[in-house]
Amino acid sequence: MTPSRDISRLIEIMAQLRTPVTGCPWDLEQNFETIAPYTIEEAYEVADAIARKDLDDLRDELGDLLLQVVYHARMAEEEKAFDFGDVVEAICRKMIRRHPHVFADKNGNIAAAGVKSAWERIKAEEKAERAARRPTETIAASSLLSNVKAGQPALTRAMELQRKASTVGFDWNDPRAVLHKIREEADEIEAALDHGDKAELAAETGDLLFALVNLARHVDADPEMALRGANAKFERRFAYIERALACQGSSLDAATLAQMDALWNEAKANETRSSSRPSE
Repeated sequence: MTPSRDISRLIEIMAQLRTPVTGCPWDLEQNFETIAPYTIEEAYEVADAIARKDLDDLRDELGDLLLQVVYHARMAEEEKAFDFGDVVEAICRKMIRRHPHVFADKNGNIAAAGVKSAWERIKAEEKAERAARRPTETIAASSLLSNVKAGQPALTRAMELQRKASTVGFDWNDPRAVLHKIREEADEIEAALDHGDKAELAAETGDLLFALVNLARHVDADPEMALRGANAKFERRFAYIERALACQGSSLDAATLAQMDALWNEAKANETRSSSRPSE
């Protein structure tokens, strides 16, 4: 099978990968739940390529993200729920409906005024239609938190949930109270370690992360950006360890944890000294 600029070729490739017996064993084992993390990861890769202004990389990452859409559509088609064509039709219908100021209505008119209000009204109508299709969500839809989008990254959504709750006074007034909660959650993790229950440990770790996001909100720090900064710091200091070991004629495999920890502290001390120097 040769590459093509036609989307139908990608759909054919995915169908072949998912064909029992002759397809790819790994692809055949996957389901919506196992593929979902890759879908999120590819979306982040797209955002990263944009941040780096690397258009060649962006092209490739958009292809990877498109593959995720095709993958999910193929699995849905196998379950006779919908196919890729239905996905395309649904988004086309939504875009036309949400842009009456661009696409003519049934009478051939294009309304230029009230674009924002029309957008909000149409989105509300669509939400009501979805709720009607899924009556079990009717109660949840009336919640204060129902407008917090479920598809956001977990850190961002935790922040939005907390912000929403704070509008009715469900919040701490002092960051130190949040810090107390963080210590409480850490103690619960320690207790869960004694039990050795993985599910309990995962739940308690989630509670700790949620509390940390709350602290970030109270000190006006974006948790996503704060974590990105911590990631960059870790990469920088770990690279220092690698360079220092190489200069010593050693390597990560040969080094002990004590050696690596000492070099980590050395990298940290160097950064502290550099940051405390007066600017020239």
